[in-house]
Amino acid sequence: MTSTAALLDRLQIDLPIIQGPMTGSDTPQLAAAVSAAGGLGMLGCGMRAPAAMAEAAAAVRVATDRPFGMNLFVLQTPTPDPDLVRAAMGRMAPLHAELGLPPPETPARWCEDFDAQFEALIAARPAVASFTFGILSRAQVQRIQGEAGSFVIGTATTVAEARAWADVGADAVCASGMEGGGHRGSFLDLSAASQIGTLALVPACVDALTIPVIAAGGIMDGRGIAAVQALGAAAAQLGTAFLACPESAIVPAQRAAMANAQATDTRITRVFSGRPARGIVNTMMERLTPEEASIPPYPIQNALAGPVRRAAAAQGRSDHLALWAGQGVAAARAVPAAELVATLAREWRAVRESLSIR
Repeated sequence: MTSTAALLDRLQIDLPIIQGPMTGSDTPQLAAAVSAAGGLGMLGCGMRAPAAMAEAAAAVRVATDRPFGMNLFVLQTPTPDPDLVRAAMGRMAPLHAELGLPPPETPARWCEDFDAQFEALIAARPAVASFTFGILSRAQVQRIQGEAGSFVIGTATTVAEARAWADVGADAVCASGMEGGGHRGSFLDLSAASQIGTLALVPACVDALTIPVIAAGGIMDGRGIAAVQALGAAAAQLGTAFLACPESAIVPAQRAAMANAQATDTRITRVFSGRPARGIVNTMMERLTPEEASIPPYPIQNALAGPVRRAAAAQGRSDHLALWAGQGVAAARAVPAAELVATLAREWRAVRESLSIR
């Protein structure tokens, strides 16, 4: 049995197509549509409260009885230096004024409580539980596998991170190349050295591990799925490809920006959230880039920039949105998720047959 066949059998899905979790941009409707079409839909829960996680999982189950997954950010609530926070709020103040917002204030909380989210995930019992931004302990992995019955996937951006996930007992690793949109999943090294492309990262992880490797980063069509299979990946995870689907939660301003973007219009930046993430270049990115080295880490900057992002979304202004998108953005197709999955499957099968990939 091939690695792809074994993974599909284990997850009880029909296609090696995983919709990438995209906190704030995915929806239960998107995840359900992908799962119902034979892929694996995912809910990005990094910024969802535990109650919202339960509601989202229930909504998917109302729409489909097919397997789906949930993703969490592995984070500890920070206690930042007050001077660091004041300086960061000072940088955000002109943007607040420009958007008609009151001066920045210290948020009531910096992020959701991970321990509470972790318990909510176990209670939700998704078929797949994936994690990014950090790593679980072996005991935590075993709890998810034993109590929730979930297949555990850890995100890695280097071979060292992939090995770390294998060492704590993960069932699979998602090897995330630098081409992908949104936040980098790095946790051992957040420097530019960890920005490895999918073509180099995937085979290196495959060679280093005995567990399945799922490829992510810049995969937009069936050719990409077949290509990463040829590199040894058991499946492909696509994020940006599903952003343009009507079931996603992105606002019209972001849809318009994506429709006009090319690969050269994206850049990895820390200015929106404090963590390296790829998005379409806009005014806010350009204005804050000269001060990027001084921007506080995630989740501090993410929380402080939240009011600006929300106001920009409400006002239809793409110039101050975090326009997360990968280098393949120009190939995104604005079609319903079920149609996209069917098209991806048709393209993948055509390439697979032509190259004799099984």
